[in-house]
Amino acid sequence: MSELKRTVLYQAHVDAGADMVDFGGWDMPVQYPSGIIAEHLFTRSECSLFDVSHMGRLIVGGPDRLKFLQKVLTNDASALEIGRAQYTIIPAEDGSAVDDAYLYRFTDDRCLLVINAANIEKDKEWLLPIAEGFDCFVSDISGETGSIAVQGPRSRDMLSSLKGGEAIASMKRNDILSLTLEGRSMMISRTGYTGEPLGYEVFASNEDTVWLWGKLLEMGAKPAGLGARDTLRMEASMPLYGHEMGLDADGKPMPIYAVFLAKFAVSFAEGKEDMIGYEALAKQHEAFLKILEGDHSLAADLPRRIQPITLLDRGVIRAGMPVFKDGEQVGWVTSGTMIPYHVIEGEGKDAVFTGSTGKRAIGAAYMDSTIAEGDKVEVEVRGRRLNAVVSKTHLKNSKIPYAIPVING
Repeated sequence: MSELKRTVLYQAHVDAGADMVDFGGWDMPVQYPSGIIAEHLFTRSECSLFDVSHMGRLIVGGPDRLKFLQKVLTNDASALEIGRAQYTIIPAEDGSAVDDAYLYRFTDDRCLLVINAANIEKDKEWLLPIAEGFDCFVSDISGETGSIAVQGPRSRDMLSSLKGGEAIASMKRNDILSLTLEGRSMMISRTGYTGEPLGYEVFASNEDTVWLWGKLLEMGAKPAGLGARDTLRMEASMPLYGHEMGLDADGKPMPIYAVFLAKFAVSFAEGKEDMIGYEALAKQHEAFLKILEGDHSLAADLPRRIQPITLLDRGVIRAGMPVFKDGEQVGWVTSGTMIPYHVIEGEGKDAVFTGSTGKRAIGAAYMDSTIAEGDKVEVEVRGRRLNAVVSKTHLKNSKIPYAIPVING
């Protein structure tokens, strides 16, 4: 058995009493002594720190870098300006996902592609042979630097209050900056995987990553592990590779347009004609638009889609559980658990925390495209079919500073 890799923050996790687990070959914290529920709620009300140093980080440069990125990524890399980032997907020829990723353009001559930790080797095996056909290079810097996700309503105030961080206060979603915080060089993006209206990801040297982690803890932030990262992204209906992307419960590739985020991640702009999977994705896209209009005439090109689901009966839904409608199986749960939430009155700056909290059984399901928002379905939980509803969303995050839970059913 090979030894697990450790991020530069490993000792900080151990010292804080974290439960460490094997995650994609990395020794990572799943939770701290306060527990997943407390970490989830603290992120939604204050500010949590997530060690994301284990994520794959690839530098793409060279004269043909743009042509290469246009071929291997679904989004329009040519539209990405310096100082901006975009969510994107690495497509296969059949229109399924090799992985999903984030592309950052910090400088004019190179980009940073961040990929899932468990897929680093697989993605490299896919991308590097393709890169050989272009005058470009793909360098793996995973592990050479550190990265922290700073997420929650207080994240902006904390980071911008550091010396040199004033510009952080005016950053928009997907903006990125290279700056010096307290004399330390860092790259910061306003991105994240928690669904928070305010959230940032910081890339820095290993030494400076350790410093920033400690500094933000002194300022009142708290550490959160992989458990809370999963419940937060689930509440925000964000896909996780291996659940909402990859292979379905039957072992078949899931089409990219099964995920609602595809409408932001896939571009058919001029210059994208050579994109891998272009033809398959164009068919999925056309079917997707018709399905949204209630027309299922092209559903053969997109037979199932992933939608939020809320359990109405008492119980908990888990990945792999079958979903039924009118006695017929129509799909499977892809992600599900019991999610905590704050009871909040109002929104944005008018939001008021009542002091009460609750829990709800929610998740996502990969279901026949005929299934629509508001439909009542059943989930088979331990041999019993429990009532559930297809939801529009579990979370509203359009108004700063608080994400607002949407209670369905």
